[in-house]
Amino acid sequence: MHKSLASTFSVLAAAAGLCSVVPSMSQAATPISQATSTIFGPRVYVFDPTMAAADINNVANTVFAKMESNQFGTDRYALLFKPGAYNVTFNVGFYTHVAGLGQSPDDVNINGGVNVNSQWMPAANATCNFWRTIENLAIAPTGGMTRIAVSQAAPLRRLHIKGELDLFDFDSNWNAGWASGGFLADSLVDGIVVPASQQQWLSRNSKWASWSNAVWNMVFVGSVNTPSGTFPEPAYTVVDRTPIIREKPYLYTSGGQYYVFVPALQTNTQGPSWLNGATPGQSLPISQFYIARPETDTAASLNNALNQGKHLLFTPGIYQLNDTLRVKNANTILLGIGVPSLIPTSGLSAISVADVDGVKIGGLILEAGAVNSPSILEVGPTGSSADHSANPTFLYDLTIRTGGTITGRNDVGIKINSHNVVGDQLWLWRADHGEGAAWTTNPTKNGLVVNGRNVTIYGLFNEHHNEYQTLWNGNGGRVYFYQSEIPYDVPNQASWMNGSVNGYASYKVANSVTTHEAWGVGVYSYFRDAAVKLHNAIEVPNVTGVKIHHMTTIWLNGTAGSEITHVINGTGGRVYANTPATAMRQTVSEFAGTGTGTSDTQAPTTPANLSAVATSSSQINLTWSASSDNVGVSAYDVYRNGSYAGSSGAPSYSDTGLAASTAYSYTVKARDVAGNVSAASNTANATTQAGSGGGGTEFTYGASNVNTTQALTWFKPNGFTASYVIVHYSYTGIGQQNITMTYNNSTARWEYNVPGLSSGKVLSYSFTYNKNGAQYDTPTYTWTKP
Repeated sequence: MHKSLASTFSVLAAAAGLCSVVPSMSQAATPISQATSTIFGPRVYVFDPTMAAADINNVANTVFAKMESNQFGTDRYALLFKPGAYNVTFNVGFYTHVAGLGQSPDDVNINGGVNVNSQWMPAANATCNFWRTIENLAIAPTGGMTRIAVSQAAPLRRLHIKGELDLFDFDSNWNAGWASGGFLADSLVDGIVVPASQQQWLSRNSKWASWSNAVWNMVFVGSVNTPSGTFPEPAYTVVDRTPIIREKPYLYTSGGQYYVFVPALQTNTQGPSWLNGATPGQSLPISQFYIARPETDTAASLNNALNQGKHLLFTPGIYQLNDTLRVKNANTILLGIGVPSLIPTSGLSAISVADVDGVKIGGLILEAGAVNSPSILEVGPTGSSADHSANPTFLYDLTIRTGGTITGRNDVGIKINSHNVVGDQLWLWRADHGEGAAWTTNPTKNGLVVNGRNVTIYGLFNEHHNEYQTLWNGNGGRVYFYQSEIPYDVPNQASWMNGSVNGYASYKVANSVTTHEAWGVGVYSYFRDAAVKLHNAIEVPNVTGVKIHHMTTIWLNGTAGSEITHVINGTGGRVYANTPATAMRQTVSEFAGTGTGTSDTQAPTTPANLSAVATSSSQINLTWSASSDNVGVSAYDVYRNGSYAGSSGAPSYSDTGLAASTAYSYTVKARDVAGNVSAASNTANATTQAGSGGGGTEFTYGASNVNTTQALTWFKPNGFTASYVIVHYSYTGIGQQNITMTYNNSTARWEYNVPGLSSGKVLSYSFTYNKNGAQYDTPTYTWTKP
């Protein structure tokens, strides 16, 4: 999530400084050079408590300095701690995996701090703090507070936080910076959890002393000491027990040997699995795993290991795959450490799984390649039919990424054909920024397609795909927490029509489905490039077996005239502006299908007395007399000059984004839940007022030649003062760079000289700017060095 609305939640607090406790180096200290001399290769540091704390701190802080803002870089690291106590304090940056190597989180104690801050972005904005993992250790923070300000794809697992846990960061004025997380599982927090400005969060099988607040969508499943309140204020969704879970497998060491622990399958659980004794499960010796290395392994060598019955443990790095990794054996484990990336290069899936029991895949980024793949991960072939309820396949901590680091494309991110599959923290992301992020450059139709029955997902983050974000075709599906931004970069409404309907619902349950249930469903819009409308955020069949609990739509920002018209199935108001509050956020507490949708054939009565009044050069307000229906009117559809313009749940509508001094004609039709439509109302005409003159675009920008190796990029706001502007640029040979520009008083614009260019280099660049407390992103532009 690259752009997010500034939360109105502001925290004013006194700050306690954090300081490292670094003891003097013991003469018997183990050399830090031994940290990278293990079977896992040079990008995995395995620390021992006999190593000097200063040396460990130096390694961790050096890694963080390199990875703090390295959003689309190629480096990957794992920092692993053997059982014992460590007096260290460090931050965790991009593509860094921090984990304890004990069987219990309390086997590894960090006395000092493990934190994630967001100071690399202006205003402590954590909405780009992706792709990092912290798990299986205890943290006793100096000062009593651990700060983990993260957004998507930054899972926290098997943690014991011995104090307070804050899920945000402060800016220089002690305001809570934006954050858009997140996921906590199988963890214990001794103190309070403070989300502050965190927009949404899922906590599963965890416990804390108390929980302080909610913003838009906080979901708790199988957790202890959950907060009380009635949705939507506060925005809490509480599910008492987790119906089915197998905690994520993890690496540990015992007796000088490495093992992977595989937790047991459990049902109807509450609280951390290790709180009242060891987590149940089995240990597998590392000898059963093939240790994959990106510098030497290929799809052929990895498939050869799978065919020999080996599990795969991927060490940090990027794996280019010219063939699909084919998982054919039941109970196979594919586990990543250090956030490794797998990229299919020949238009195939990165991974396919046979219709077998008990496969476990976790800790990976699966990235679309330059050649279009029908799917990136396929679980079960088309037509899979086996019952896996006694031993389901599990998917943990997976990112499916299209664009951002490379220009990629695919049809579907994850396609689930097998039954009984369980997902636990999945992010399916079509890049809205970075390399190749453009409507036709990194296309994906759907993030997730589910064809199997009885599929369960905890924490489904699914964003920016060109059509349905989620398409659910199988019966018995369950989703606990859903966060979705629909695409930013739709160029115009005509490019995003589902037949005659505006846009594609984010969460779509197929009409053939008879049983489905979801809790805590949030869908957000930021139509950056055009006045685009989405008719329904959620679409589900109106049958008795379908239930959706606690739904939210948010207008983050966007072009004037853009909107999400309804929350679900033509109900719920539209979101279209930042103010008033009801224009920014709409909620529906419960949807329960009635099963009467197909039997009602009576249309509503015709809307009457339609009138149209121009209120400005760009807006016309409509009012009419309400219709009646034998069951109930669900919405009114407004037609402008004979074409669909939008919908309203009330007998009024504001048509915005119009041209000045232009005549428009309108009619309105009423619609019920069954889809029956009335005749058209009378026609009303109005002409928008004349424009005020002048005006112009919101900003101007450009790039120009400076010398043989540099180009000047610039950004000039028109009619407002930007508190900061960030230029994001890249060219062949470097990944995306994110630089805060300098304001030039003489030219009244923000400027930055891009270095390292040569004749013929194509510079891709875009801007992030602040306007009136909100952050905006521009499209991506190009310039060729002469």
